[in-house]
Amino acid sequence: MKQNHVGIIGVGVYIPDQVVTAKEISTYTQGVWSEQAIIDKLGIVEKRVPNEFEGTQEMGALAALNCIEDAKIDPLEIDVILCFGEEWKEYPLTTSALYIQDRIKATNAWGIDVQNRCATSLAAIKMAKDMLLADDEIDTILVAGGYRNSDFVDYTDKNMSMMYNLGAGGGALLLRKNAGKNVILGTHLVADGSLALTAGVEIGGQCHPITKDNIEVANKLRLMDAEKMKNRLNEVSQHNWMHCIKEALRKSNKTIQDIDFLNILHIKRSAHMGMLNDLGLNENQTIYLEKYGHIGQVDQILTLYLALKEGKVKEGTTMCMIAAGIGYVWAASIVQWGVKT
Repeated sequence: MKQNHVGIIGVGVYIPDQVVTAKEISTYTQGVWSEQAIIDKLGIVEKRVPNEFEGTQEMGALAALNCIEDAKIDPLEIDVILCFGEEWKEYPLTTSALYIQDRIKATNAWGIDVQNRCATSLAAIKMAKDMLLADDEIDTILVAGGYRNSDFVDYTDKNMSMMYNLGAGGGALLLRKNAGKNVILGTHLVADGSLALTAGVEIGGQCHPITKDNIEVANKLRLMDAEKMKNRLNEVSQHNWMHCIKEALRKSNKTIQDIDFLNILHIKRSAHMGMLNDLGLNENQTIYLEKYGHIGQVDQILTLYLALKEGKVKEGTTMCMIAAGIGYVWAASIVQWGVKT
């Protein structure tokens, strides 16, 4: 009996044309961060930002259309849409997966939104794989979404320098049961709920609604407990990431030595280089998104898209995808690119 597997049959992105440069970001910080420090330390040469029409849901839909074109399938073949798009979107309390379903004319699909901050794409990939293998009536799942949390960045808040890199864009993957190629192997996630309320939008929810008195500082990302978050991350973050990588490899019957390409979200330059060093990889075995910024959970899909164009991911490549999201969660997933043997 043929063993079931799940493979990627399409990759799609949508990236805005507008950019904000390191020099402009330096100006926004009122000179606290120099242009060169933003480039060297934060790892931002420039980043993509949206116009008023490039909403979270719409960018997810445009990426999905690009993905469908790449896969060369009929949208009617899609059974489920898992949307990882952010909660910051065109209209609150609307379902982004259903917006995408309508935009791409996938009328046979049902959809649901999932959310795990910047780790959502990897969480959604695991959910999609598990659904495909568990349900005989599901054959094709679209994982897609958009991101523009750059709207929430306050460059005058020194605590928020770790989020100065936030950009905008959309990404999509099409996953199919027994695709015969680009097989999704093991995935592992680790969560630390003690950090659940250390970062987020402090003003704009039920606890602190927007009023006429706070509207000028509402809808801004904040570290609500900066000391706790930074101390805890320094203590556990690298360990948790390496644990996720090792567990994902174990589930894939592979070792660290098997990794050919590291697909990693945008983080500060020193941390990126440190991860490469820990995995025994070089700069030719990754892509650093210094000209895009951090587009949240889109980063892994954008990196894969760019790596395919540059030939860094090709037939036989073992790719390790890693992500982390505030809250806090760490994730790793292994993909064997090329024809399944």
